[in-house]
Amino acid sequence: MGEDSRNSVLSQLVDSVKATSELPESRNAFKRTSGDLVRRVKLLSPMFEELRDGDEAIGDEEMEALESLKLALDSTKELIESVNQGSKIFQAFHRDEIANKFHNVTEQIEAALVEIPYKKFAISDEVREQIELVHSQFKRAKERTEPLDSRLDMDLAMAENEDDPDPAILKRLSEKLHLRTVNDLKLESVAFHELVIFSDGNPGESFQKMSSLLKKLMDYVLLENPVSDAPAGDKGMVKHRSPVIPDDFRCPISLELMKDPVIVSTGQTYERSCIQKWLEAGHKTCPKTQQTLLHTALTPNYVLKSLIALWCENNGVELPKTQGNCRSKKCGSSISDCDRAAIDVLLEKLANGDPEQQRAAAGELRLLAKRNADNRVCIAEAGAIPLLVELLSSPDPRTQEHAVTALLNLSINDINKASIVNAGAIPDIVDVLKNGSMEARENAAATLFSLSVVDENKVAIGAAGAIPALIKLLCEGTPRGKKDAATAIFNLSIYQGNKARAVRAGIVDPLMRLLKDAGGGMVDEALAILAILASHQEGKTAISQAEPIHVLVEVVRTGSPRNRENAAAVLWSLFIGDPQQLKLARELGAEEVLKELSENGTDRAKRKAGSILELLQRIESEC
Repeated sequence: MGEDSRNSVLSQLVDSVKATSELPESRNAFKRTSGDLVRRVKLLSPMFEELRDGDEAIGDEEMEALESLKLALDSTKELIESVNQGSKIFQAFHRDEIANKFHNVTEQIEAALVEIPYKKFAISDEVREQIELVHSQFKRAKERTEPLDSRLDMDLAMAENEDDPDPAILKRLSEKLHLRTVNDLKLESVAFHELVIFSDGNPGESFQKMSSLLKKLMDYVLLENPVSDAPAGDKGMVKHRSPVIPDDFRCPISLELMKDPVIVSTGQTYERSCIQKWLEAGHKTCPKTQQTLLHTALTPNYVLKSLIALWCENNGVELPKTQGNCRSKKCGSSISDCDRAAIDVLLEKLANGDPEQQRAAAGELRLLAKRNADNRVCIAEAGAIPLLVELLSSPDPRTQEHAVTALLNLSINDINKASIVNAGAIPDIVDVLKNGSMEARENAAATLFSLSVVDENKVAIGAAGAIPALIKLLCEGTPRGKKDAATAIFNLSIYQGNKARAVRAGIVDPLMRLLKDAGGGMVDEALAILAILASHQEGKTAISQAEPIHVLVEVVRTGSPRNRENAAAVLWSLFIGDPQQLKLARELGAEEVLKELSENGTDRAKRKAGSILELLQRIESEC
């Protein structure tokens, strides 16, 4: 097999492990099974990285085994994703089938590892020992059958057969299935409806009992967690107050309480009248996500409708009237607090006014866009975005500040994000970030963060040269500016290519300075960025060279729960394949603080601390 093919397979294996490792933690009946599988898969990465970065020739048979392993890892990722995104209630009723799928991928991985002669590969002793350990873990997992959760079976049966189950049963089911909040139930309702759609309306005989259980859990969650602005002790007075409408009950277009919620092909829910008018206007995308709609069929969201009805009953709120309540111009009605004629006058000044008129008009649009959501829609529809983008190049610093801040305010609206990018704004915003006044630079950083919420924009922003300018702002900005820069850098670094850009631009030294300056208020941000960079080989190398072990161990000892978790994550990345760093950590008393973290940290921190302690114990046994 050629060198290019060899490197391609190894790179794909590294990427496959990374993609699986970055999946969100499962919140369902398979949380433990999924977590154990992800943990084992992650430990395979060092072998692939060393083989990829080395120059050892690998035979065809070995490459075939590695390709088989890649297929098994891809299947693992797909399984975990499908379980994470699927109906939790459906999974509870079909646990045996799903458990078999986890067992099958475990067998596939173990079978591929048997064919890989990793003991003969030119890899470090530490990595070889780690792979041997992981292989033995997969072998034991393959031979072991997960015990049935008899309590869950009993609770499901009782909840199914009783019209009014004991609240204690519903509480256990709510916690076991991670259906604890209104938002959890909303996501479950979407997954449940997708299940019906993809089964052509016939998901099997269990549909009715699943639907019944969802309704019972819905009633339980809302009765246990009523949403209103009344203090906890005044629940009896709820009906005499103005309750706060949960965000999940509002239409993303109109922001009003939904009466007839429907689901579009992207899984988003809207008020029927609003999304119909959006579609009738010729739009082919989902207003919230901007994804192209695969079809325009609207599926009634009966579960959410029931949730809304129950919430209204509990809070003394009348359901909305039949006619639509959509206030957006996209829904065909007038826009409150937004005078289109006045906005048109402002845009005329932006386009054709003298410099003073342009400055004043941009300033007024900046304020209008900050005021409310309706204004942001109206200003964008009137055609302001291309004109504001042109003013980013204005020689007048104040006009430039107004323009970039107006775009920042407009970008709060998800549809406007796409319009701003399509107007070619990213290079000009980066130029403001590099050369503008301090206020303009800070607001440019905030705008880039807002735009980077959309994944494809992360690539464009990084390619436009934003990261070195953000690092400079991180070093010399005001406290607010530093936070804006750090937030943007973190979000951009979720994309793998931007991690390398950040490291090569010298991000690590400023982060270490911020980490050591406890009074500077940037420790949280610095650690979060270091944790995400440490997962990249260049990032790991640069962090190691900054001699971070002492300060990271101190954070594990004294930091906040989230900072202790991130510090442990960085340490874990640094220790893989580097016994010198491990020995230094042991000399600095890391073992004691990690034992405490493994008992009292967050779930992720406990796992990281436990993994590091295993490495420390192995080093000690070798000495």
